[in-house]
Amino acid sequence: MSSGSIRRAQLVTPFGVGAMSVLVDGTSVITAGLDHWFPKDDPGLALEDFVVHDWRLEARLKVSEFRLPPDFRSSGAGKDERNVRLKVPVLRFPRWCFCMYCKRLKQTTLSFQEMVRCEDRAHEGRRGSGPRMSQVPFVAICEDGHIDDFPFDKWVHHSKNPQCNGVLRLFSTGGGGLEGQVVRCGYDAKGKRDERLGCGASRTLQGITMGGRRGEDGSESTALSESLVGRSDPYRCSGARPWLHETEGACDRPVRGALRAAGNVYFPSVESSIFLPQKEGAVNDAMRELLKRPDVGTVMSVVYSFAGTDATPAMLRKQLPGELFDSYGDDELMAMYRDVHGIGAAGEGGGDGSDDLTNDDIWRYPEFKKIRETPQDDSLRAHDPGTHSDLCTHLGRVRSVSVLQETRALRGFTRGRDGELKLPVGKAMLRRRSLPPDKDWLPAYVVKGEGIYFELDPDRLERWEARGEVQARAEKIANRHSQVITDRGGRLRDLSPRFVMMHTLGHLLINELVFTCGYSSASLRERLYVSREGSRDMAGVLIYTAAGDSEGTMGGLVRMARQEHLRAVFASALRDAQWCSTDPVCMDSGDRGQGPDSCNLAACHGCALLPETSCEEFNRFLDRGLVIGTFDEPSLGYFSDLTL
Repeated sequence: MSSGSIRRAQLVTPFGVGAMSVLVDGTSVITAGLDHWFPKDDPGLALEDFVVHDWRLEARLKVSEFRLPPDFRSSGAGKDERNVRLKVPVLRFPRWCFCMYCKRLKQTTLSFQEMVRCEDRAHEGRRGSGPRMSQVPFVAICEDGHIDDFPFDKWVHHSKNPQCNGVLRLFSTGGGGLEGQVVRCGYDAKGKRDERLGCGASRTLQGITMGGRRGEDGSESTALSESLVGRSDPYRCSGARPWLHETEGACDRPVRGALRAAGNVYFPSVESSIFLPQKEGAVNDAMRELLKRPDVGTVMSVVYSFAGTDATPAMLRKQLPGELFDSYGDDELMAMYRDVHGIGAAGEGGGDGSDDLTNDDIWRYPEFKKIRETPQDDSLRAHDPGTHSDLCTHLGRVRSVSVLQETRALRGFTRGRDGELKLPVGKAMLRRRSLPPDKDWLPAYVVKGEGIYFELDPDRLERWEARGEVQARAEKIANRHSQVITDRGGRLRDLSPRFVMMHTLGHLLINELVFTCGYSSASLRERLYVSREGSRDMAGVLIYTAAGDSEGTMGGLVRMARQEHLRAVFASALRDAQWCSTDPVCMDSGDRGQGPDSCNLAACHGCALLPETSCEEFNRFLDRGLVIGTFDEPSLGYFSDLTL
């Protein structure tokens, strides 16, 4: 049986439920659904070791709790015997394998105990068993998130139900594209026709990954669906969900071929939240550690199940270990109870009873209100370092965030394109049977870290954003995105000048902080607080550590928030943005759009792009011109007149 190791955080993203990865022995596997992550029949299972709470995110995603992915713990003398040898199950996928020597194709099963060997007669006389077969690099996906084996037998025979069961082989005839990959039926290992082995059908894989025209219902036709048999009889998705061990289902979407390692095979939908204490300072770290104990967390859950918001200190003290809580008053005890269950915070969780999540400006506004002040809590702490006199004309507020806690939860995934995903649809992709909200949970991980938060001066921002040339440049990105999203049937967004400018500024500063602080580029993340809604007007950016251990990080970002350090960071970032290593190509070609979906202007890997895990928008909606100006209009940018 094959096995491998993976970081717990990676089991949320990018290798969460339904994602493919490769084990150390070369086996390609797909992460199984949540149904079997925590075996109910395991007598040593103690779920309280994995349960985490974030009251706002729980309300938004309509779950009762989050769970950290299980970690493998060995057993032995003197060790805790709880939660030993827990593993996240995987299944072998794709099922089609081919022999590197004779090129024979063979379909295996999802469950596996040992490697697949080739039994072709071309290997007769070989000492021992036949050579090991490798999995093919091709799969078939649809826009509804399904994934299946590529239909080699149907493709080569031009039939949905081929009658021929001959030997299939996958030959490489040369060439740099899929036209050089040929499926043949009835050929021997040397590529010669053998009537005893099959019908002699042959077909290249050219075009299997191509899309096509979009139909009246908004769905995109594909070359695979239209050309397997013909346009008059299109080939549709089988509805397979191999990560749930389901090889058939109900789906009528067009299906397209894809390389199993391609970026469009899996787009995880991850929701994140900066933890906000319900009452600042009411629950400290020591109290939150108590809530993680099995004899405490379980009692809190049991009391909540029958008492809910009507629980009293007497109810809790009757069930809780007295020696642990004798030093805590009734107010502190109830604060812990409310904190873990999110009681008394209706309306801030982001759930509105519909299948759609609330907009980001509504969801993030409570974070914006809290961080911009100076909260003092064990889970969120910030102070005001002041703003350097050279920056105060453009920045309205700076905060040094020494402690923050982020929870990131997987709520589903898409394939083909990173499109909108309704909450119940995404959650249904993660398990076979849905759970009621009071028992539902999602996989998540928690990161403690630090960050720098700053806001732009509201008066200067309003004057700058009102300029016609600024609006015209931002509209280039908005119009391009409108065309793309209309073709895909998505929802339009407000891509305002402030959004594009602040998003780009965040990227430029992260690229500079990477060198200044010594972090890796994937260790820093941006969080945008941008809105033009009158009651929720926001213009802030939080740059924070996206990777850290349970104790957080070492204070590098906090130090950079000091006045003299932040001035130097801004000066260097804006100076570097004046000239990209690919200019004038980057600045000039940007007018026509570049990057993903052509939704960037003057922004490329040489100046403003980040690792996709660090960017909230998959490196879209970027433009240096709105930050520092263009060659033709040097005064266009918000910071064009800033001298440092």
